[in-house]
Amino acid sequence: MSNEPEIARLAACGVVPVVVIEDVHLAVPLARALLAGGIDVIEVTLRRPAALAALETIAREVPEILSVAGTVVTPAQVTDVKEAGAQAVVSPGFSEAVDDAMRAAGLPWLPGVATASDCMRAVAAGRLTCKFFPAEQAGGTSALKALSGPFPQMKFCPTGGVGLNNLADYLALKQVICVGGSWLVPADAIANRDWARVTRLAKEARERVKALRG
Repeated sequence: MSNEPEIARLAACGVVPVVVIEDVHLAVPLARALLAGGIDVIEVTLRRPAALAALETIAREVPEILSVAGTVVTPAQVTDVKEAGAQAVVSPGFSEAVDDAMRAAGLPWLPGVATASDCMRAVAAGRLTCKFFPAEQAGGTSALKALSGPFPQMKFCPTGGVGLNNLADYLALKQVICVGGSWLVPADAIANRDWARVTRLAKEARERVKALRG
């Protein structure tokens, strides 16, 4: 696993909420709701125009949560998220251009991999901790077990189709440091400002992680 402290925090938390934020004003209460449930990391995906402003607001107003930028696919976005205060970056795939930009930015990066060829490129670049995406569609735990044969040095954060129903299956694998999921932050809960529900889901997930890890 990477020795970066940010990656260690992801691993310690065990679950990473993958968030789509439509309104920047919802960012801070959402982050605080997750913290209240014991989750101190948040991945804000660059899928909506409000994402960069949301990252910046969270980084400034809720510094105790690790702000991660997700769905970063271009070098220009790397620059944008660093300026917004992101402390780590996650991408759905791997590209040399983004790899170069991440090295220049000096931020931890989890590139996405789904195949042996993806893993070969990541290993060649020295990226040994990766997002496994889309996890369920790419073969789930069976695929991860198979990939760990030729790539025993790699660690993964599976995302895509992961939830409480299969959380135990993924975290049981020694090569899995954490999982990412949107089930912790349902779109309707965010839209309705149902922060109590977000906190309840966060607590449920953290309790499950602690129980699974002993």
